[in-house]
Amino acid sequence: MKNLVIARIATQGVAALLLATGVVPARADEWGTITGRFVYAGSKPTAADIKADKDVEVCGKHKLVSEELTVGADGGIANVVVFVRDKDVKIHPDLAAAKGGTVTLDNKDCRFEPHVAVVQTGQSLVLRNSDTVGHNSNVATIKNSPSNSLIPAGGESKVAFTSEEAIPAQVTCNIHPWMKAWVVVRPNPYAAVSKADGTFEIKGLPAGELELQLWHEKAGYIGEIKVGGTTEKTAKGRKKVTVKAGDNAMGDITLDASLFKK
Repeated sequence: MKNLVIARIATQGVAALLLATGVVPARADEWGTITGRFVYAGSKPTAADIKADKDVEVCGKHKLVSEELTVGADGGIANVVVFVRDKDVKIHPDLAAAKGGTVTLDNKDCRFEPHVAVVQTGQSLVLRNSDTVGHNSNVATIKNSPSNSLIPAGGESKVAFTSEEAIPAQVTCNIHPWMKAWVVVRPNPYAAVSKADGTFEIKGLPAGELELQLWHEKAGYIGEIKVGGTTEKTAKGRKKVTVKAGDNAMGDITLDASLFKK
């Protein structure tokens, strides 16, 4: 009994010391969500029209435009990739239980939908063809074996990834050369792609310090951002963040137009 009392006093003393110094360690069962919005600084670019010169009777019916840089009316940037770079990051139990399943990349209206897909290692990527003409989906991975699936109208094919990819893998259609998409292969569920309005969300992150990495097909790894009025250089798109339990709003993350002129 005496030893138990001493142990309690010691524990309370350590806790008091940590509170007094302002150092409060994150509990292992604390989880947070990061949100933000990517904003284009500059005059809104106009997406170039694409002329379909194959299977014109089908593809010519759709208004096709370049999706290399998509900026909304309010300046939101679509298709910016955000992922946690840390190795062996702790995974939220709900996300760990949900691992598996499939992610779909559709050949639809003679373009890929979505333009950027995120896949975890161990998941299957379903390459679907919702069009009435044949497509092929050429996935140019480096660590995983490349694949080049011929997909008939209404058909589908599956690709599995056993290793993460250091950079997003480009997907093309050799039949319709204007078609292009990207697949981001990560070892954990902590990745997001900004929506049409520029917003993104990553849920179930462990509380504590993490390193994010930012990528866009036109800019590559993003070398400079502006958050809360402060400009930050980000070596290879890397940014340290401290995740607190609950919501962590980064607000607007502004990207200068010069980043996209590569």
